[in-house]
Amino acid sequence: MPIRGIGEADWPQVAVLEAEAYAGTSLIEGAAVLRSRALASADTCFVLHLNGRIAGYILALPYPKFHFPDLTRPEQTVHHSTNLHLHDLVISEAARYRGLGTQLVSHLTDTARERGFESISLIAVGGKETFWRANGYRSHPETRIPRSYGSDAVYMSARVAAPLSRKGQETGRCA
Repeated sequence: MPIRGIGEADWPQVAVLEAEAYAGTSLIEGAAVLRSRALASADTCFVLHLNGRIAGYILALPYPKFHFPDLTRPEQTVHHSTNLHLHDLVISEAARYRGLGTQLVSHLTDTARERGFESISLIAVGGKETFWRANGYRSHPETRIPRSYGSDAVYMSARVAAPLSRKGQETGRCA
């Protein structure tokens, strides 16, 4: 599946995917707020194409570990952190259950590794903790999360493994 950075012309489709994914919840931020998150780290935000349409997206930005964006306002600060916060991952309803979410997570993890991030954090919402646990994330139930994320929201994180050298040896540091 082609995965590429988010372009200006993609925002209307990204906003539609977000609205469909979070209909009936307090999680809809809208195109302007989502765009503000992507502007904070354009190199770690991507769309996935399927049959000539955007079938999903992922937004991630540097954030200190155990901190996360405020859903009620646009991103105002560019953080410099070794932690990359995966803020949003959406796959269109028609494209779900094909492993596309896992492909986007893998792409983001590779990108995080290449850019020297030590960890990736996220807030699992809508009962998705099992998906994230299957992708190597562990929960941090002690982390307080605002109600705007929903009553079942769970802060989770995973280490970004160091890249393998040509000899198959690990190099660099892991968080």
